[in-house]
Amino acid sequence: MAIGFNKACLKNVFTIILVLIYLLLTTVAVFLAYQTISDFMEKLNHPVMSVSYKEVEEFTAPGIALYPGKAQLLSCKHHYHDNIPPLVALDILEERNCIKEEVIYHGPYSNQTQKRAIVVRGPTDVRNRELLFLQFSRNETDEDFSAISYMIFAKFSDMLESSDKAAFMMDCERNYSMWTFSGGFRTWVKMSLVKTSGRGNESVEFRQESNVVKYIDKRPPQEQANELFFVVFQWRDPFIQQVKDIVTANPWNTIAILCGVFMALFKAADFAKLSIKWTIKIRKRHLRAKMRELNQIS
Repeated sequence: MAIGFNKACLKNVFTIILVLIYLLLTTVAVFLAYQTISDFMEKLNHPVMSVSYKEVEEFTAPGIALYPGKAQLLSCKHHYHDNIPPLVALDILEERNCIKEEVIYHGPYSNQTQKRAIVVRGPTDVRNRELLFLQFSRNETDEDFSAISYMIFAKFSDMLESSDKAAFMMDCERNYSMWTFSGGFRTWVKMSLVKTSGRGNESVEFRQESNVVKYIDKRPPQEQANELFFVVFQWRDPFIQQVKDIVTANPWNTIAILCGVFMALFKAADFAKLSIKWTIKIRKRHLRAKMRELNQIS
């Protein structure tokens, strides 16, 4: 009787230990499923940025809007291979080979502010190092600082084809940054194009590197009252930087992990049910054996 009782007790203890082990494994499986779903949602809501570079033979001509104020445009020409011609005298208006358009509109943030913009067609031929050279002259100004503002937007053709150029320039001023170049210096602006796409929208951004060189004014003192402005626009390199949002969450991997977790849960539940049935069966068998022994004794 003692030997039979010890065997039954050991079997019950072993069964309880197995049930506890499978309960622990079930807890781990549930935690793994929760962690897998959390990681998937985190990657879905926070995509990573992918940066690539596309090489082009030439760029689409950008629009360059300049706000000279009281300054006069003396020269506006396209040149190649970094060749800048001699400067233009103040009493001579050089023949221009650039395409330009003058637009007058009200500022997007204040209807009381009227702006005059000279919009020129930017360089396109990056292989031959095309540049656009502009020269301005200003005799007097009411401003505190000597500078001319400018803005670069995506396509010059969009402005030409627009039926309402004033409204077009207002939208550009809302979406693009303003830059300046100072008088008495030659500012060399090297542009690069960045296209960003993600979540159903696409944007274009111009990044700039500028070098400033002081102008050595050799004019007579009486002519130096007219301040000169020089600016050069050129593409930095033949590459377009493309930035895209990439979702690294793979739904198939998540589904496979969840399927494995649920299969483990079902197996654990099935084993636990069979273990409980087996324990009850052993318990009933032990009780029947005990009853038979008591009947024999009586």
